[in-house]
Amino acid sequence: MPVLTVDSLSKKYGSLRALHNVSFGLDEGEAYGCIGPNGAGKTTAIRVILGILRPSGGSTSVFGMDSWKNAADIHKRIAYVPGEVNLWPNLTGGEIIDFFLSLRGKGASPNKEKRDSLIERFKLEPGKKCRAYSKGNRQKVALVAAFASEAELYILDEPTSGLDPLMAQVFGECVKELKADGKSILLSSHILSEVERLCDRIGILRGGVLVEEGRLGELRHLTRTSVSVTTEHPAHGLAAIPGVHNLSVNKDCCDFSADSEYLPEIIGFLSPLRITRLTSSPPSLETLFLSHYNNSRPEEL
Repeated sequence: MPVLTVDSLSKKYGSLRALHNVSFGLDEGEAYGCIGPNGAGKTTAIRVILGILRPSGGSTSVFGMDSWKNAADIHKRIAYVPGEVNLWPNLTGGEIIDFFLSLRGKGASPNKEKRDSLIERFKLEPGKKCRAYSKGNRQKVALVAAFASEAELYILDEPTSGLDPLMAQVFGECVKELKADGKSILLSSHILSEVERLCDRIGILRGGVLVEEGRLGELRHLTRTSVSVTTEHPAHGLAAIPGVHNLSVNKDCCDFSADSEYLPEIIGFLSPLRITRLTSSPPSLETLFLSHYNNSRPEEL
């Protein structure tokens, strides 16, 4: 049974369509990245999954239980970190972490070693009152409380918002450790390098619609590979080869982008010209993401 199932999910606020017919799943030990700019519907989808919002159509289930009907039971087995963390100003960070851990029915003591290790890794000062914390430190409190728990599913909505690059790196290490322990992670982010580095599968939301979904390797065919090649003989006629785009020639060096399905034909054309240097760069998640948004009409976004 999948840990999370989203089936034809739709959500409307009056006449505003926030989500439309969104479907995806998450298996045990898998990290799924949901990407899109602000307003794409990422947070709305997460709030429906958490049982905070009732869907207008379709359904979501966690551990085989309906998100709306069984929210209380589901929350006992998940950890959630929002992008904007609000804490009790008169409590210290350490007190809040312990309080969150105690809510899980496990108490702070069984998790003390893990808790203290995470506090050290995230460079958090647990004795300070939360009113004195910056946005990044408030985020650290939520992350430490989540990672110190024994949750089965981690739902992270823009979790590195406010973190500096060093702490974002620590966050990535923690996510990889969770995956190694067989935990499941749903990561919503607009930081493409973060999703590409940490997630097994990705879904791209655009205007509340899931426009692409799958493993990154399966989606790379949708974008073009960057190629730079030097040949002993001039590559006359390369621009006419199917799949070659944006050709730039500087003496014997040709730089271009190529449709992945045409690469064998392109290499076959170049080989008789005596290739002396060839470099290629596979399409990145950023390229895939921008190709969807740059090709969209304004009214679609």
